[in-house]
Amino acid sequence: MRIRATVAAVSGALALSALAVPAAQAAGNPVSGVTFSNVVINSGKSIVVGASAQVTVSATYTVTHPASLSASSFMSGPLLYRGTSITEPTEALIGGDDPGTCTASSSTVLKCTAKIQFRPAATGDYDDLANSQAGAWKVGAVALDNSDHFKWQSDLGTKNVQRLSKLTVNAAPEPVKKGKTVTVTGALTRANWDNHKYQGYTGQPVKLQFRKAGSSTYTTLKTVTTDSAGNLKATTTATADGYFRYSFAGTSTTPAVSAGGDYVDVQ
Repeated sequence: MRIRATVAAVSGALALSALAVPAAQAAGNPVSGVTFSNVVINSGKSIVVGASAQVTVSATYTVTHPASLSASSFMSGPLLYRGTSITEPTEALIGGDDPGTCTASSSTVLKCTAKIQFRPAATGDYDDLANSQAGAWKVGAVALDNSDHFKWQSDLGTKNVQRLSKLTVNAAPEPVKKGKTVTVTGALTRANWDNHKYQGYTGQPVKLQFRKAGSSTYTTLKTVTTDSAGNLKATTTATADGYFRYSFAGTSTTPAVSAGGDYVDVQ
């Protein structure tokens, strides 16, 4: 994977191949005293990305720096990584296209915001998200001065990056006589970041639910497992007018989703 810049050098973006550089690159590193706290990405929610469109999320964080270090002399931003060390990660993912924007709240404290872009593989200048990268990531941050001195900070939280899921439902026949069989079909699919399409999510438990007309509450009738193409099929007995839907609880790589209810008139 080609890794996009987390912060910008004076002359432009700096590729994070420098992640292999130790936190204190050289004696007298002026940003070595910079620390990060209160890093919140996407308001604490998981990041969900579809098959092809870029998703941009906001991040907020606090920077504390020595009083002797001017806030204008360095840049900063959050990033995601996997592995035991942020300076030697097994994978490093997505920093923002631009550094964070900070406002001083005191002589040593900055309140910062940043934008982080997530792009499925090969949609732009960078190959960012592959299917294998869905799931949990560690949150870190980096500071960079004009002389390319770095300060990395790890273990600032965790964040799930997930493949957008979709769920359909169709109940038939419509109308149906009371006591007769209703067949409910559907499909659970999720974004394939590698080919920019949606593919069936196989072997997943999905709840078949019913909401009686006039009620606001769905009741689970049974659990159905998706087949090798992500398809669903179940039968139930028609008892009253109402709405059938499928509901998926989600996984670490794929968010929860519920289909819109399909109304069946029972006569």
